[in-house]
Amino acid sequence: MTKYCLTVTCESKRGIVAAIAGYLAENGCNITDSSQFDDSQTGRFFMRVSFRSEAGTGLEKLQAGFADTAKALGMQAQFHDEATKLKVVIMVSRFGHCLNDLLYRWRIGALPIDIVAVISNHMEYQKVVVNHDIPFHYIKVTKENKPQAEAEQMRVVRDSGAELIVLARYMQVLSDEMCQAMSGRIINIHHSFLPSFKGANPYKQAFERGVKLIGATSHYVTADLDEGPIIEQDIIRVTHAQSADDYVSLGRDVESQVLARAVHAHIHRRVFLNGDKTVVFPASPGSYASERMG
Repeated sequence: MTKYCLTVTCESKRGIVAAIAGYLAENGCNITDSSQFDDSQTGRFFMRVSFRSEAGTGLEKLQAGFADTAKALGMQAQFHDEATKLKVVIMVSRFGHCLNDLLYRWRIGALPIDIVAVISNHMEYQKVVVNHDIPFHYIKVTKENKPQAEAEQMRVVRDSGAELIVLARYMQVLSDEMCQAMSGRIINIHHSFLPSFKGANPYKQAFERGVKLIGATSHYVTADLDEGPIIEQDIIRVTHAQSADDYVSLGRDVESQVLARAVHAHIHRRVFLNGDKTVVFPASPGSYASERMG
């Protein structure tokens, strides 16, 4: 039996859930997990349904057969094969903790993605990446060559067939054009001290101000720097007895975990854009133990 999932976004109205359940039942499908959210403020409805095709109905046939129902109810509906791994390009600069964490989770199967390339504006992680049999692309970025560099980055994305870009502490601001071209398909990670502590040493600044909580935020990238729709966040408590170096170490841990969880939610189609924020459905209870991030 093939496992699929259906994602639906539409205006909230009567009959949506019944139409979906009825269609799947009529086509020999058995629902194994379902999550839905009706946003009373925006009037939008979001739903994710996991199911098994017990009658052997294929993905294309299911998608085509549902078209009339989706049109009648104004749905944006998409069927997905849960066995298909999303193609991902990772971008990194000189901080490698998030990259190494993603590579480890990918290698042990905890993060079921297909890493098709790693792009960097530095050479530090070339050997690490190549040792994983993943193509490494060094693309230098300066103020003078930024448009050309981004064009080369997008060429790598297109040629590799990547559907998602993960900024694993990539320390360059992406242009509005690149953000728009990959809207909803670029995930970033940063510490949660913004906007209070900016610059190269935010953890040192936080230490000097006696901060008690260290956090990280992962979000979709938009033209507004570090202000895109949030996918995942977490915090860890610190005390006066810890040093600035402890802050940095703990911050790297929480950044890595938050980014991995955000990527994990995205690739399993559990994240829905809802204006300037997101709807993120939890992993199904039956699969959470094997999929748990962090």
